[in-house]
Formats: sequence, structure tokens, C-alpha cells
Amino acid sequence: MCGIVGIVAKSYVNQEIYDALTFLQHRGQDAAGMVTCHKGRFYLRKDNGMVRDVFRTRHMSRLIGSMGIGHVRYPTAGSSSPAEAQPFYVNSPYGIALAHNGNLTNASDIAESVFNADLRHINTNSDSEVLLNVFAHELQRLGQLAPRAEDIFYAVAQLHRRCRGGYAVLAMITGHGIVGIRDPHGIRPLCYGVRESKLGKEYMVASESVALDAAGYKLVRDIAPGEAIYITADGEVFTQQCAQNPKHVPCLFEYVYLARPDSVMDGISVYKARLKAGEYLADQILEEWPDHDIDVVIPIPDTSRTAATELANKLGIKQREGYIKNRYIGRTFIMPGQTQRKKSVRQKLNPIELEFRDKNVLLVDDSVVRGTTSQQIIEMAREMGAKRVYFASAAPAVRYPNVYGIDMPSASELVAHGRTDEEVGKVIGADKMIYLKLDNLIASTQGGDTQIDEFDCSVFDGKYVTGDVDENYLNRLEQARNDDEKNKGQAELFDTATATNMQSKM
Repeated sequence: MCGIVGIVAKSYVNQEIYDALTFLQHRGQDAAGMVTCHKGRFYLRKDNGMVRDVFRTRHMSRLIGSMGIGHVRYPTAGSSSPAEAQPFYVNSPYGIALAHNGNLTNASDIAESVFNADLRHINTNSDSEVLLNVFAHELQRLGQLAPRAEDIFYAVAQLHRRCRGGYAVLAMITGHGIVGIRDPHGIRPLCYGVRESKLGKEYMVASESVALDAAGYKLVRDIAPGEAIYITADGEVFTQQCAQNPKHVPCLFEYVYLARPDSVMDGISVYKARLKAGEYLADQILEEWPDHDIDVVIPIPDTSRTAATELANKLGIKQREGYIKNRYIGRTFIMPGQTQRKKSVRQKLNPIELEFRDKNVLLVDDSVVRGTTSQQIIEMAREMGAKRVYFASAAPAVRYPNVYGIDMPSASELVAHGRTDEEVGKVIGADKMIYLKLDNLIASTQGGDTQIDEFDCSVFDGKYVTGDVDENYLNRLEQARNDDEKNKGQAELFDTATATNMQSKM
């Protein structure tokens, strides 16, 4: 899960890219980067940290140019090293910078072919650098002094042929324009918009429509699965379908947790989808537990609030804010290491005793992943004097790892993996555990401008839409994503940083 944005405008874009990245900050708080283009030269700034920390006034003043791309990253199974902050850059052909959201399921195979056949060197463990080198190689093979739209679309078609997985990509070609690419299944989101200025039309391409809204761009549409968009430095727009057999299968978890509620993705309002999820969850409670004794509904801030509000309305039960959130703590399920997650939950949420004392409480969260957060939240409710604590998830049980760009833990670390709903409830300490059914979650997305027949539901049902994920792949993923490996990686990163710091003082 990362956020990407690209702008082709008539004036400097550094401030607007910065602003857009702050609106996409929920998609990644580990690192941020921006590259702009001015008179045939790239100007780059990237580092670990939040957007506000990475870009200071001295950096912004150097990021000149009317065209640029930006990226926010969260830590993945690869690394949290500053070297893997994006965008990445290659100087041949033309000079290309690239930012990427997603994950390639055949990255290791491609990296080998890039080295052995394309004679290109990959310097990091990031599949984004692999994507960049594949795109650059396919463009270079054409041997054009300046890339034409048809050349770019040919290179994208070859990229689709070689790469598998979920990916949304923005690439900037020095002095020529910006290219947006969406994988043939449309798993990861990408949209574009236009804005009229005194000097002409300006364009933005971004992961979510909220970034466009904030800057006054009007959403034109989502990039279709397998499609590429090329916006020249002069503001000409070209689009073309570049995949042989595209199929629209977007990630369902985007609507549950990843996206902001004020975004519209593939014609579906995230806010409306979460409202409907709350309605369906209430219907399930009324059907399966008609004699419930719930006194109050309390959402877990923030992404569950929309569903909890509608659930409470339909049940006719009051909703209260029982937990106050510290907004300066990042998302806990994506934090590396169990110790850090346990510590951060208590720092992140503080309960209000008045809303719990002597009450039967229904806690509502958007989903349950490891169960670490849920367990501590329930403990806090009991400490505040709740009589009974019930727990409802506005998503089905997360039982399988995601391989398309969400760094969920290994299967063995998922609390629902190999457990029934009742067993999950016991593990997290709830008196009753209620999950939204998968059919109801899918139904909650329907009724918008776009009717999507199929979603990537792999975290819920274990069905991977690209068809290339087998047991061997998942076993390798297990090794890369378990907490022991992440803790070891953090230690190695600390050792490297310490050594570098010591050398600088010698």
C-alpha cells in the first residue's frame, strides 16, 4: 500500500505534489519522495519519514519545474531503508523516474532476466526498481531520439507481458511527459483529473480522487485495467489499452480500510460502501442474534466510524465515542515487529470510562488482522468497567496474506487463519465475535456508477486472481513477512545506520 501522484501543469508543481502527498499520507507513513523536471533536468528529494518531515523549505525551493511525480511508502517485506524510498531513477533512455504502488508476484524472475538478458543492474530489493528497468529497457530497444505516444504504449504492452501482480505506476520521462500505468486486473487504483488554468489545461494522476479534489482538479475517470495514459509536457493526453486480456478485479480491501472515505474509486464511493457495510452488519446481528443485549455501539477510530454509525442507527442503539485517538501515531497493523505494535496501540487510543462502566458494549472495527490491536482494545474496555464486550468487524475474517501490495503479515500471524469466528473471539478476549459476510461486503460496493462483477478478495477467500500464486510462493512470503524476519531486518538497518554514522564522525 503506497500513494502516488503526478502533475503536468503550467507552473511549478512542487507545492501541489506536496499537498497531494499529505492527502495520500494514509497510504504510507514510512517514506516520501518527489522528483520534478525543469529544462530537461530532474530534481529529486526522498527520505524516510512523513511528508512534512521529508520536505523542508530548503528542499522545496530546489524542486523546480512544471512537471513532477511523488510517492509515499509504508514498510514492506523488503526493507525500510532510505535507499528504497521512491521515486527511482535511471538515466537511459532519456532519463526516467518512476513511482509505484503494488507488488509484482514474479519480481525475482524478472530481476534475473533484467540482469542476464537486458544487461541492467538492480541496486535494491524493490520491485519498483524492477518495473522501472523493464519499462526503460523496452523503450530503449526502439531506439527513438524522442519517445512518441505509440512507443510508450508499446513499452507498456511489453511491461504487461513480462510483469505479473498488482501495480499502479507513474513514470516521468525527462522533458517529455508523465506516463500512468495500471495492471491488467486493475487491482491497485489509479485515476486522473483535469483543471483549467489561465495558461491552459493542467492534469493530475493519483492513487485516489481525494488528491484531485483538494487541488481543484475535476475527476475525469479511473485508468482502466491494463490501460496507460501519457500526458506530454505540453498538456496533450493520449490513452491506450495495452494489455491483451484485461479484466477488472479491483482490491476489495481498499473499500474496507486502505482508501479515504471521501474518495471515489472505480465509480464507487468509499463512504457509501462503508455505510452499506454497517447496514449489512446490523442486518446480520438482527437475524442471527435478535435477542442481543447491546447497550452502546463504540467505533474504533477512525476507519470504522462510518460503518458503526449506520449499524447503530439500524439497531436503534446509541453510538458513543469511547476511544480518543492520538492522531500522531501511524497505522498499527503495518508497523514492523509485534513489540512496536503492542506499544503503539496503548499510545494510539485512550478510553473514556464513562462510556464503558457497567455497560454491554459492541466495539466495531473495520477489520481484524493480527488481532493484537483488537485484544488490547478489549482489555481497555474491561479495565474501564464494561460488563460484556462484543466485537464486530465490518469485513470478513482476514485469513490469507495479500500478495498485491498490502504488506499484511504471514498467514501464521493472522489471528483468523485456521480458526473459526468463535475461536478468534476467544483469542482476542471478546464475549462474542461478529464478522461481516463476504457476500454482504461485496454487495455494499454495488449501486454506484460502475458495476464491478468481481473483486480481488484474496485476503478473505485465498483466491489470487493473477493465477500465479501457489503454495511455494506463499511459503517464501511467510519467511519474508514473519515478525522474526522483520525484527532482524530492523536490526540490520540499525547496524548499517550506526556504522554509517560512526564513519561520518571519524
